[in-house]
Amino acid sequence: MKLFTVAATVLLGTLFSSITTAQINTAAPTIRPNIVFVLMDDQRWDDFGFMGHPFARTPHIDRIAREGVRFNNAFVTTPLCSPSRASFLTGQYAHTHGILDNVARNEASHQLVTWPRLLREVGYTTAFVGKWHMGNDDTPRPGFDHWVSVKGQGEYFNPELNIDGKRKQIKNDYITDVFTDYAVDFLKRDYDRPICLFLAHKAVHPDLTQNPDGSLSDPSAGKFTPAERHQKLYANQPIPRRPNFGAPKAKPALQRPLPGLPPLSEKTATDDETVRNRLRMLAAVDESVQRIFEILEDTGKLDNTLFIFTSDGGYFYGEHGLSVERRLAYEESIRIPLLMRFPKLIQPSTGVDAMVLNIDIAPTVLELAGARIPMQMQGRSLLPILQGSQVSWRQSFLIEYFSQTDNVFPRVQNLGYQAVRTDGWKYIHYTNIDNADELYDLRRDPYEQKNLFWEPGAQGPLLKMQMELVQQVRETN
Repeated sequence: MKLFTVAATVLLGTLFSSITTAQINTAAPTIRPNIVFVLMDDQRWDDFGFMGHPFARTPHIDRIAREGVRFNNAFVTTPLCSPSRASFLTGQYAHTHGILDNVARNEASHQLVTWPRLLREVGYTTAFVGKWHMGNDDTPRPGFDHWVSVKGQGEYFNPELNIDGKRKQIKNDYITDVFTDYAVDFLKRDYDRPICLFLAHKAVHPDLTQNPDGSLSDPSAGKFTPAERHQKLYANQPIPRRPNFGAPKAKPALQRPLPGLPPLSEKTATDDETVRNRLRMLAAVDESVQRIFEILEDTGKLDNTLFIFTSDGGYFYGEHGLSVERRLAYEESIRIPLLMRFPKLIQPSTGVDAMVLNIDIAPTVLELAGARIPMQMQGRSLLPILQGSQVSWRQSFLIEYFSQTDNVFPRVQNLGYQAVRTDGWKYIHYTNIDNADELYDLRRDPYEQKNLFWEPGAQGPLLKMQMELVQQVRETN
């Protein structure tokens, strides 16, 4: 079913809100900064100490928030690994850059015009370390002077690496530590040019059985594998659960009967030990951030480095009964952590409430570095916000998911959708299923438990959100 046409002829003017960030310095830096970008895999936004988690200890990631800016409303435009990573790199929606899913996109990913590639063109020394994850191809991509990666998902223990085109088997080591070793080695060297490090962790994604084309053959067999030193961390700690934990309410798309699958409920939710293991894996990433801080301090690079920490999407801990699936448009899946530290521009402990997206990273970094921003980039530079300007900003954004080529996760098979989120509302239009749309009043129902799509009293907001979705689709095509 294509996008509805009920409001197709109605054009909404672009809606903006005024954002004031008085706590942020107004002077832009005069020296091009180094860039350190740390990307996690499937990391929720609320698993950190700085977010008030009751027992997770993340002091070094918390340091970025304490000494920099925390974006309180950061989101991905497609909550799936490969499309999201490509959006971070290109500043484009998935329907524009063409990495629509997690199947093999090897050749296409070599063609992406990425911000590290553009930084290299203006004199940066660039490095990629980590999980590329657009198919199984681990060969170096254009725009990187140094390359360390793995085939597809990689392995947590004893990974095989592609190091600048040559493969090397690593023995008796944990992949988060291995990636960090290579990142630190790059950062500790002396350079006569600014540097850019893109560090893409495998954590906290599970180990999964992988097919030759890069797709996953058995998602239920995935294991969350912490480093040996963290295997007893948080033992017996009670897992906090959100109010929407358990069976979904008024969600026809999730409540449809599926052969071989039980109805969603507390029984299908992520179990406590899995959550603990994810938090244990996060502990290794926090130690990685510590090592990055230390080497930047030791080499005198820290205060001229823009340090960004984020994730390619969230993960369900049993909200709406969901566990393995994280591709849906609910908050737990689309919301991400996003932290930045750069003392020449950002005051400590700054919070920004504007809705920012993964596609905003590319133009932000390019503008700060004095590089050109291609017209094809659909994100917006965050630099005006970081400079303390009163700027017009987005009041809504598009979320999209493409299901036609992905048959690995039966629960979300044929659940392609286009969705739009504003500060107060979310509308989800399923493109493959009739009579399954959803509408939520996020101010009154932040946990998305009451679907208002059929409510007579909500037809006004519904029409407005339908028109906004039409507008978002038009503006991004």
